[in-house]
Amino acid sequence: MWVFEAPAYLLLLLFLPVLFYFRHVWHGRGGKLALPVQLWKGISFHSGVVGLRFLYLSAAACFWAGAVLMIMALAGPTLVERERVYLSRGIDIMFVLDESPTMAAQDFAPETRFESARGVIRDFVQRRENDAIGLVSFAKEAALRMPPTVDHGALLAALDQVRIMELGDGTAIGNALAVAALHLETSKAPERVIVLLTDGINNAGEILPETAARVAAQKGIRIYTVAIGTEQEAVLEFEDPHTGRIFRGRFEGGFDEELLRTIADIANGSYFHAGSSGTLQAVLQSIDTIETVERRVRVEVQRYPFHREWLMLALGLLLLDFVLRKWLLREIL
Repeated sequence: MWVFEAPAYLLLLLFLPVLFYFRHVWHGRGGKLALPVQLWKGISFHSGVVGLRFLYLSAAACFWAGAVLMIMALAGPTLVERERVYLSRGIDIMFVLDESPTMAAQDFAPETRFESARGVIRDFVQRRENDAIGLVSFAKEAALRMPPTVDHGALLAALDQVRIMELGDGTAIGNALAVAALHLETSKAPERVIVLLTDGINNAGEILPETAARVAAQKGIRIYTVAIGTEQEAVLEFEDPHTGRIFRGRFEGGFDEELLRTIADIANGSYFHAGSSGTLQAVLQSIDTIETVERRVRVEVQRYPFHREWLMLALGLLLLDFVLRKWLLREIL
């Protein structure tokens, strides 16, 4: 944000119209060029000549821009930057995102379930300025994409790299929750939260979802479960990232609501169902509202004065005006 340390000097701008009057009207030249006889040799020509007219207008523009900048430099232009410094730690949050093939279902028009889920995660992250947020994705296998971090730019870049079926064809909910809990285990944050987004039924992995939920609860980690999609037939289309093949088809939707409710109950969280993109957005906003902690913030102000730079620029413009008028245009007065 730009401010002026001595704004009273800006009142000098009010005198510029008076200066304009004396310079261009009262002086009696009204835009005509003053040329010595030796240069024009009695030939009748005037400031309408294109080249001379351009030089005259350029000189005038330099003069008035320099005058304005000179006054503004006297007013002390200063760039003020404010930075919020958090004195207390925020919440640690791990998103657990299903990337199995069914997440390519196109019943969240105009997006797929997967694209919609990524979008609401992105919006959520941008609202949580001081929270460390991480990402686990899963299908047949589970993988840590980003440990909890306050570098949200790096997190969102990792989120953009996740692809459907990159980790196989399956839904290993238990493994994914275990990976997320493992990376929250040693956190010193006042609250630790897992947000699971899935549209499927646990059918892969070595760890039962209920077991992973109990371990998380024992470590004081809360789990929110979000069921995505409906039980109606849906169209899906996706590209296998390993072979490049395109898969298209229809499938009967469905998710294990009882399991997801059980996970949330065990880990002291809540269960949500999102049957549309708008509902999914509302669910994440609800979690955003629920998971808050008191924050202590200090605002640091940095001031960068620019009066010297503006003054040098003003003097440069005024000098250019002088050069154009006295040397190139050969003005006498």
